[in-house]
Amino acid sequence: MRSTKRLVLSIIMICFIFQFSACNKPVAPLENKKKPKSSMKVSALNGPTGMGMVKLMKDNEDSKSAVNYDFNLVGSPDELVGKVVNGEVDVAAVPINLAMVLYNSTGGKVQLAAVNTLGVLYVLENGNSIKGFEDLKGKKVNVSGKGSMPEYVFQYLLTKNNLDKDVEVDFKLQHADLAAAVASGDADISLLPQPHVSTAMMKNKNVGIAIDINKEWKKAFNNKGELYMGAIIVQKEFAENNKETLNTFLDEYKTSVDFVNKNLDEASDLIAKYKILPNKEIAKKAIPYSNIVYIDAKDVKDSVNDIYKVLFSFDPKSVGGKLGDDQFYYQR
Repeated sequence: MRSTKRLVLSIIMICFIFQFSACNKPVAPLENKKKPKSSMKVSALNGPTGMGMVKLMKDNEDSKSAVNYDFNLVGSPDELVGKVVNGEVDVAAVPINLAMVLYNSTGGKVQLAAVNTLGVLYVLENGNSIKGFEDLKGKKVNVSGKGSMPEYVFQYLLTKNNLDKDVEVDFKLQHADLAAAVASGDADISLLPQPHVSTAMMKNKNVGIAIDINKEWKKAFNNKGELYMGAIIVQKEFAENNKETLNTFLDEYKTSVDFVNKNLDEASDLIAKYKILPNKEIAKKAIPYSNIVYIDAKDVKDSVNDIYKVLFSFDPKSVGGKLGDDQFYYQR
């Protein structure tokens, strides 16, 4: 009987010990199924090519973006070129001709992921006599940006309108100086890009838009293509190794572009906050004329190629010496 009691007590003690041990055994933490955010370095020029990303910049600052972005804004294309060539950035917003220059100069190490800006060029007049290209005959037009896209686009349209020998084109002044001349009344007819168009119009109420170059470009191509002037490029190696991250960025960027176009006041505040344009007033005036868009590059390949062909015909160096191939276009 005593042996039976001892056996029962021993079993109870053993069970107690095991129960105590189980209660004190560290519980394995639940596996965190949420993947950590990936990272991306993004650079852009101040001006229209960078305006569309301001909502994404704000979301990133507030830790609301799906990717951790390191944004960097620069003031000149030369500075941006260095960052792309040296691999300091994964993605960049650049003028569309510079995208092809970088593709050629790096041996195909960058790709065109999307276009983000349509035509931002306008003919301004201090007065109200110019209604179309035919009214430029016999006139002098001040043009900024010699040896760059504004010159080639304007010269091409003059030729298409049989005016290349009947219009005097003056390249003496650059963007800011020409905008100042327009505002002061020293330049009667001028071709300028945004935001310099808005700056000049704000300073002189007699200055107005006479010709929208984007519309004239569409006419020249029978309404089959837009004048694409800004683009999103990506390092090809980054695209191959981080396709999901890149596509997430493109989706978030598109959402940001939609926000900018639909929320003028808030977008203007953000553009001024991030110093993409000098102040809110200029941003608010410029956004409707800056043609900020998001379109996957592969969807507009033919129209983009038309632009490159025009640029190449004027100066092969404007696109880096040669036209691109299908490898230039990123496929989502």
